[in-house]
Amino acid sequence: MLGRSMKSHNSDEQPGAGLGSSSPGPQRGNAQHSNASSTAPQRAELERVAATAAFTALITVGAYLSFPLPGSPVPVVVQNFFVIAAGMLLGPRHGLAAVVVYLVLGAVGFPVFSGASGGVAHLVGPTGGYLLGYLPAVFVAGALLSKRVRATGAVDATGAARAAGLGRTAAAAGLGFALVYLCGVPVLMLVTGLGLGPALAVGFLPFFPGDVLKAVAAVLLYRRVAPRLNRWSRG
Repeated sequence: MLGRSMKSHNSDEQPGAGLGSSSPGPQRGNAQHSNASSTAPQRAELERVAATAAFTALITVGAYLSFPLPGSPVPVVVQNFFVIAAGMLLGPRHGLAAVVVYLVLGAVGFPVFSGASGGVAHLVGPTGGYLLGYLPAVFVAGALLSKRVRATGAVDATGAARAAGLGRTAAAAGLGFALVYLCGVPVLMLVTGLGLGPALAVGFLPFFPGDVLKAVAAVLLYRRVAPRLNRWSRG
């Protein structure tokens, strides 16, 4: 009788034990899902920071690719292409961050400006307006495109945000390049004492054809790459 009673008691405990042992399964699954959800934004932010640093490096490389223009204190550079591309691809905040880091590095003496030189004198010299013009240029180029993505929320069949239309993309690139000159030419006039006509002759007209090609290249690059970066919610 005692043996049968003990067996009956053990059999009564088994269902409870089975239920208790199965309950941690869903809890572990929920915890793993929660961890994955919390690490996704952190990973995206790290990717944005890495991309910002990469564009700072590209802007520096673009400054090294400079060619003096006879009769002009302003050299031909590739860096303005990377500045506009940074705004269009990274968005206004991270694009601006890439340019700010670049200018700060140059101002404190790192050789990141054209001719592998540095120093605050570059920011107050004949080309200072062009360098400082990168700030509004990158921000506006990025804001025009990121505003469209956020306002429409347009997505393709895969759930990725679509790139902005060709017209808006061209406007962002064109306005970005225009802002560089709107800041650069007046400072060139102020520093050198040139009138508007001569300043345009040495600080704008020789660079216009090349910058049109750079703007086209920036548009093509954006159309190609932007859908892959929209998962960052560029900003």
